[in-house]
Amino acid sequence: MKKYKYIITLSIVAGGLLLDSCSKSFLERDPIGILTPELMATRDGVNGLLVAAYGALDGQQQDVAALGGGGPWEAAPTNWIYGSVAAGDAHKGSDAVDQPPISLIATGKLDPSNGFFNTKWKALYDGVARTNAVLSVLKNVKELSDAEKKDIEGQARFLRGHYYFELKKMFDKIPWIDETTTDPKAVNTTDVWPNITADFKFAMDNLPPTQTEVGRANKWAAAAYLAKAYLYQKKFGEAIPIYTDVITSGVTSNGLKYGLTDRFEDNFDPVTKNNKESVFAIQMTANNGTNQISSSNQGEMLNFPYNSPFGCCGFYQPTQELVNSYRTDAAGLPMMDVYNLPANAVKSDLGVSPAAAFTPDAGNLDPRLDWTVGRRGIPYLDWGNHPGAAWVRLQSYGGPYAPKKNVYWQYNQDKYKDANSWAPGSAINVVLIRFSDVLLQAAEAEANNGSLAKAEGYVKLVRERAGKPQTAVYTYVNPSAPMGGFTNTPAAKYNVAPYPAGTFAAKGKDFALKAIYFERKLELAMEGQRYFDLVRWGIADQVINAFFAYESKLTSDLGGASFKKGRNEYYPIPQRQIDLSLKGGTPTLEQNQGY
Repeated sequence: MKKYKYIITLSIVAGGLLLDSCSKSFLERDPIGILTPELMATRDGVNGLLVAAYGALDGQQQDVAALGGGGPWEAAPTNWIYGSVAAGDAHKGSDAVDQPPISLIATGKLDPSNGFFNTKWKALYDGVARTNAVLSVLKNVKELSDAEKKDIEGQARFLRGHYYFELKKMFDKIPWIDETTTDPKAVNTTDVWPNITADFKFAMDNLPPTQTEVGRANKWAAAAYLAKAYLYQKKFGEAIPIYTDVITSGVTSNGLKYGLTDRFEDNFDPVTKNNKESVFAIQMTANNGTNQISSSNQGEMLNFPYNSPFGCCGFYQPTQELVNSYRTDAAGLPMMDVYNLPANAVKSDLGVSPAAAFTPDAGNLDPRLDWTVGRRGIPYLDWGNHPGAAWVRLQSYGGPYAPKKNVYWQYNQDKYKDANSWAPGSAINVVLIRFSDVLLQAAEAEANNGSLAKAEGYVKLVRERAGKPQTAVYTYVNPSAPMGGFTNTPAAKYNVAPYPAGTFAAKGKDFALKAIYFERKLELAMEGQRYFDLVRWGIADQVINAFFAYESKLTSDLGGASFKKGRNEYYPIPQRQIDLSLKGGTPTLEQNQGY
């Protein structure tokens, strides 16, 4: 889908919630080249605005300098900082002096003055403003049929629902601004969940099951998002029938029946993107003629191994605690309660010289580990066996591991790598919802509603895929020539299996939920989900503080880290936005509890 930029003169766009760095003199100038709502009220005009609303999904389409923002990683749509680093999936990585605001987030030292929160807030409200522009202009377009108008409105409201969903799960107390809002200095004391669900409901009811362009939302993506919104509100009875419809009847925008790919890694390979597991994804491209990487997964540009063929930058290093989670027992089941015990911890090369001999762990492991984490001695796609410390900026600070789901392959890098910046971009889609995620959400809803057998069946599908031969990582035919292909010999002792039939019913609801929660950790690791899951489950303080206690003994980056219950569940409203909300000398935005 092509991307365009449109400037429009709507009061809902230029409020203090969105633009905070424009001086008074700038605002007083007569704008040049402005497209007014009247000029945009055509078929092409409103569709151009809709494409621009999609363009905000990647968090990079805003003019970062003009809006006073920082690096593109601050608003990355993967939420790698806010959803994974903050939850113990990964260390910030690199070293202590690079990107210190991430260190503060990683250690629970959340402050309203941290500019990262302001950048994320503005990027998401930029998306809201673009969707509101579509809806405002649409009602004046006379050359569209009613069906066409409903499709455009459905897509715009789907996107607005997404942007507000992101804002809600991060900041909780957020103002609702829609196409009818005239005063941008809105209050944030009203619950916006009803508005979010209304947007997704409209989209589900009015969007077609397929679209002519794969990047556009369809009715099934809207249904999946609506069910997820109900799940976050613990409305399990309302979520379950929607999940059932999505699972049994849902198709992708390009018409593929939803299902799990046989190969886990297909979800992170640009060659196989937009497959049957992709419920809704942000479309990424490489070398698209713009000479920039804003549409090439720019938010992940820091997250490649250091001193490696990728050039930059050594951030987002998976934690030992996450790696240990993939330990399985003789039956191929996760060791949920004891995976961090010394006898079960996965062998690490922390502190081992690159020149020293090292043999990877020989125990039972879930193969999803080696598609998620780069660890020494195991094939790193087709780049060769991961060399350990040779590709790590500072092991004592960020640990010995490298991220893997965001990395392109060597053999086709000319097509899927984008080198138009000081750090690489890629054409790997950001999959906001994939089918395995839907299955595990549905399992959670069913378990909470007492349907333990149904919940177990959904988890079984996910674990069966993990155990397929296609999901294993295999050794190279010739480690010195890694692009020469792979053998039929697994690179580690992979052993993963479903829970025996009837386990959830026999062990009860608490065990079932615990198993589902752990399965989400394994399946969706390093995908920006964990923090928000832990918060909505009400166990964030227990889990994250336990992580700090364990991991801080291994690396030096977690000193003084803590999760404060009653405070850290939500990120602070950016102080800049509170200051800008002054009305009659009093802020209209209230700060979250504890800040």
